[in-house]
Order: sequence, then structure tokens, then C-alpha cells
Amino acid sequence: MAVVRDLRTLLRIRDFRRLLAIRLLSQGADGVYQVGLATYVVFSPERQTSPAAIASAMAVLLLPYSLVGPFAGVLLDRWRRRQVFLHGNLLRALLAATTAVLMTAAVPDRLFYVSALCVTAVNRFVLAGLSAALPRVVDAERLVMANSLSPTAGSLAAFAGGGLAFVLRLAGADPDAAVVLLGAVLYLCAALVSLLMAPDLLGPDREAARPSLGTALTGTARGLIAGVAHLREPPRRIAARALAAMALMRFCYGALTVLLLTLCRYGLTSSTQEGLRLLGLALALSGAGFFLAAVVTPWAAGRLGPVRWIVVCALAAAVLEPALGLPFVAGPLLVAAFVLGLTTQAAKIATDTIVQSTVEDGFRGRIFSVYDVLFNVAFVGAAGVAALMLPPDGRSPWLVVMVAVIYAVVAAGMGRPSRPSRVT
Repeated sequence: MAVVRDLRTLLRIRDFRRLLAIRLLSQGADGVYQVGLATYVVFSPERQTSPAAIASAMAVLLLPYSLVGPFAGVLLDRWRRRQVFLHGNLLRALLAATTAVLMTAAVPDRLFYVSALCVTAVNRFVLAGLSAALPRVVDAERLVMANSLSPTAGSLAAFAGGGLAFVLRLAGADPDAAVVLLGAVLYLCAALVSLLMAPDLLGPDREAARPSLGTALTGTARGLIAGVAHLREPPRRIAARALAAMALMRFCYGALTVLLLTLCRYGLTSSTQEGLRLLGLALALSGAGFFLAAVVTPWAAGRLGPVRWIVVCALAAAVLEPALGLPFVAGPLLVAAFVLGLTTQAAKIATDTIVQSTVEDGFRGRIFSVYDVLFNVAFVGAAGVAALMLPPDGRSPWLVVMVAVIYAVVAAGMGRPSRPSRVT
């Protein structure tokens, strides 16, 4: 098969293998570190975890992606990318080790969160740099295949790292500091692999004329504003509605994630180990829903159209979420985790399609940057709202009902007739 042949050819390219190894080690370390951080905040026996603490951890993990992301490219076009991988991963190894020390020391929580925030902020530069460097090690003919393989492999590495962290935690590895130290070791390995590549191999080209840093940053901000203005034009309003719908559905998913974490810690289990097992099973089922969405959505959106498919997903969530969630029983909640993973990811795929189909090519990159910000800020905002609404044991019928109403509003908004467009 041509795909297998191209894949074998890619793996024969020495510098591609090295760049892929950096990605696998970096994202594997991300999975280990993030699960170690989350289980420390939520499941450490010595900590009295609250929904507010869970919301703070989510903010640490996600806000850097939103706030740094749109501007990362400006700096990556000025720094040698190989040095970004080297120094970025060395810095993350040091910061992750510092985080592990802070976990075992009697220090204010804010120091722990500052250290963790720095780790995740650097991550945005490393991931963006990996994508920007790929054309420097792969020829144009195989670039599409490389772009398909590398991010997918990185996501699998992050999932595997998170799974390894869960296994170590359940096995009784003295608890989370040891898991976070493993993440630091993997970051260090990624930095060492980058030394196998020449400093200038991955670019950027030095001779390219560049505006000043201040001009580039302000230009990026103006570009994002212009992208939002582009969405106000009549042919693009369906894309604006889809982005708003996706932000609201992401908000719902974030609120329910905090509810589930709190229930696993206090409301449904009698021990931290039992809570960890239940959470791991819920996350696995949610991941299975994400996978099924990738399989089902091309067919369903092709039959119904992406807009109607979003309506179906939102309606399904509006009906099933309270039916499965309000009893606050483990079995139905696990089914709810699967359903919400399926509906959220299916709606996201449909939203991606709408944006790609209706937004002009010259604005598409900026719109997806805005999309990324909305996606993560909605999740963090939901965590903050949930922290205010949830009781200590996580059993909040009002939060469940509020989320169901939001899903119904999304379905009504996307189902509202609009002017004819290329996407229905």
C-alpha cells in the first residue's frame, strides 16, 4: 500500500525520526506530568480538595495554551527551533522537578501553581515549534503524511504517558511527586535527543527580513481582531454561530468534568484509590466516545450536514445528561462520560468543518487561533462556575440542570433558520 510505503520512507529519514522522538518524549512527559498534577490536587490523602482547587488546576493546565498560543509563532520565527526544543525541555525538566519538591514540602499552594503554570506555558512553544520544523526534515511530497503521523503519534504518547501515571499512582508509587519526577526525566530525555540535530537544521532562515518584535506582536493582535470582524460578515455568520455553540458545549463539558472529579473524590467512593479507579474508567470511556465521534461524524455530517449534526449532538446531550447524571450513581455517570465525549467531539469536528468551509483562506489561521482561545477559556470558565456551585461532595442537581438547559439552548440556536450557505 502507498500509505505504508510512505510511512516506511518517513521513518528511514534520520532527522524526521529524531524530531518525532522529541515529540513523543515531550508529549509523553506532558501526559505524565499533567496526570501527576491532577491526581495530587484531587486525590492526595493529605489534601482536602475542593472544587476551587480543581478549577485552579484546570486553569494552570489550559490557560497558557489560550493566552500564549496566538503569539507563540512570532517568537518561534526569531528563535532557532532546535534551541527551543533543547532549552524549553531543559527548563521544563527543572520546573517539573521543582514542582515535585514543592509537593513534598510545606509551602503555600501558590508556589506550586506558579511552577506548574510555567511548565505548561513552555509547552505551547515546543508543540508549535515541532509543527513549524517539520518541513525542514521532510520533502514536500511526503509532508501531508508527516503532518498526519506526527500529531497523531504525539497524542497517543500523551495518552500513554497519562495512562502510565495512573498505573504508577494506583500501584502506590509514593504518590504524585514520584510521578512528576518521571515527567521531568522524560523532558530531560527530549532535550538530550534534540542535541543530535544541528542547531540551524530546523530553521528559521536567518536571512529572512522580519519586523520588530513589538510590531509583530501588535500585528498579531490586530490580525485576531480582524478575524473576529470577518466572522460578522453575512456569509460567515454560520461559522460564528458554530463557534459560539462549540464554546458553550465545551463549557458544559468543563463543568461536568469538575463535577465528576469531585464525585470521584468524595461523593461516590470511600477511598482515594477507589476514586482514582473510577476516574480512570470514566476518562477511558470519554476517550472511547472521542474515538467513536471520529468514526461516526464523517458519515453523519455527510448525511445531515454539519449544522444539523451539531443540533443532534446538543439535543442528545440535553436529554441524556440529566437522565444519567441526576441519580448521582456510578454506573449511569460512566455512561454519561461516554455520551458526552462522543457528542462534544462530534460537535467539534462538525464545527471545524463549518469554519473551514465558510471562512476565507486568508483569515482561516486567525479564526482557528480565536477558536483555540474560546475552546480553552470556556473550559476554564466552566471550572470556575462549577467551583462556585458545587457542594463538597459534588452532588449538585442545579449544575446538572443548568448544563442541560445550555445544551438545549445550543440546539435551538443552531437549529434556527438562517440565510442559505454552503453548509447546512
